[in-house]
This record gives sequence, C-alpha cells and structure tokens, in this order.
Amino acid sequence: MLTSKDISGLMAMMPAFATDDAVDYRSTATVDVARLHHGLDRMVKDGANVIATTGSFGEFYTLLIEEFRTLAHESVSAMKKRVPLFVGVTSTHTREVLQKCQIAQEAGADGILVGVPYYFPSTVDNAVRFFKDIGEAFPKLNIMIYHNPALHHVKLPVSAFTEIMKNPAVVAMKDSHRTPEEFDELMALTKGQLSVLVHQGQFAKYAAHGAPGFWSIDAWMGPWPQLALRDAVRAKNGPLAEAITADLAPPSGSPPPNLSWRETASKIGIRMAGYVDPGPLRPPFLEIPAEVIERQRIRIERWKELCVKYRPVAQAAE
Repeated sequence: MLTSKDISGLMAMMPAFATDDAVDYRSTATVDVARLHHGLDRMVKDGANVIATTGSFGEFYTLLIEEFRTLAHESVSAMKKRVPLFVGVTSTHTREVLQKCQIAQEAGADGILVGVPYYFPSTVDNAVRFFKDIGEAFPKLNIMIYHNPALHHVKLPVSAFTEIMKNPAVVAMKDSHRTPEEFDELMALTKGQLSVLVHQGQFAKYAAHGAPGFWSIDAWMGPWPQLALRDAVRAKNGPLAEAITADLAPPSGSPPPNLSWRETASKIGIRMAGYVDPGPLRPPFLEIPAEVIERQRIRIERWKELCVKYRPVAQAAE
C-alpha cells in the first residue's frame, strides 16, 4: 500500500492512446498498445513522478469495458512499478465503478483515480457514502479522489473529509477547486494523510500551503516546463517558479476555454506536438471546428518554444 508521502511532483494525466481506426464507431478494440507503451516509457524516463489514466482527458467515457481492461493491464505492464500508477475508474454509477476497480486490482495498478458518479448531481452525503462503499469493497486498493465539481456536479467540502479519511486507503486527491484558505483547512484536517495534487497553474502558490505536487495534461506535449516548475518549487526558487507558471498560462487575450473542447482539443494539440502519439479522438468527438484546430496549432508553436527554453533548466536540476 502507498502512503501520501509516495505521491508528489508531476502527475501526468495520460491520454487513452488510440488506434488509427478509433474514429470508426464500429471499432471495438481501439487502445493502441504500442503507442501506449512508447508514450508511458518516455514520460517516466523523462521524469514524471506519478501517472494517472482515464480521467476526463483520458477518455474514460468513450471506452468499452474490454478496451478499459486492455488499457489498465497494458499501462501496468508498461510502468513496471517505476512510479505510482492510478487507473481512473469513474463512471455514471457505483456498480460500473466497482467493475472497473476489480479490473484495476487484477491488473496490478497501484491505485485508482475515482470521481463521484456524475450523470445526476449527487448530494455530499451520497458522495461520502460512495467513497465509503468503494473502500469497503476494495480495502487494499489505494484511492486517489478525482475532485472535479464542474464535471461531477458536486463539490466536496472540507468537512466531508472527516468521514472520508476514516478509510486509510484514501491517500491522495486530484483537485483544483479550493481557495488557499480552504486548502489550509483541508491540510489541517487531514494531518498529512492526504496528498493533494493541484493544477499546474496553482502549484507555485499552493506548495506553500502544503500541496506536494501537481497534475498536468499539457506535459504530454513535452514535460520540460512542468519538470522545471517542479524542481524550482522543490529548490524554493520562487521567482523561477512564478516565471514558469506565467509561461504556462494562456497568452494574454486568449479566449476563455470552452469546456466542450478544452480537454478533447488537448489531444489534438498533443498529437501535433509529436512528443508522443496519442492517436485520434474517438466518437462522438469527430467534427472539430477549424478554429479549434488552428488554436491548437498556434498553441503548439508556443509550447515547443517553452520546451527549448526549459529543457536545459529541468536537466540541470537532475
């Protein structure tokens, strides 16, 4: 079993590497094993500290259960226990979550990344009950809570963790939805038993409040800016960490992200960047507006410049 101290640094949120025919709604085996192995191997060798699969960016909602099984088993195989691997098991109802937990456990995953079932909004009491049920069904499976109120339609208040933390298997949370004051309350309540990984744009600030690391989708375009950020924070180099954070933010004047395209379009950008090949999007996300593609092209040009800028910084800290 892991503890909160095992989960820190850069957590790379993995795409669900897709075969070329994944665009065809008739395809039933769309996980590209070769792309998955190559991508995970490169990310771990380059320095990621934690890997998480099948979140919202990781397309859990587009995978058949046998495809999920393939992804879970092949991810474990590719990782070879080099860094902690959390397999995402979120779904629309508890029974399917439990089915996915069983697959993750059989595959040998270090833990699960799990959010509250999301089709209808849940009450906080039902959300707490949900995590209790998961813990009772799989007492030896480490749990990372996937907290995304925008998509899961419930915010877990700090007070909810009084009950949630009774399960010692809950060791981490992926979060980006708390004020610094709330974060301080959460850290005080959980007493070091919960590693809370924040968004990459928050890490420079929230590390001082107890965040040991951060999550990133963008790292799959090339992780050098994120690795440099991680190392700057660890070295307590505040000015450098703030400068990197500013570089990671969208350029001034950029339109606000559209929730419908923010994460699906990121996969397009990652493929353009060429650090890994995540494959194409799966149905029904196939009709991509031209302006979305163009925005990704511009974004990638800038990201490549950041990789050139920060790769020497990251490598110098090794």
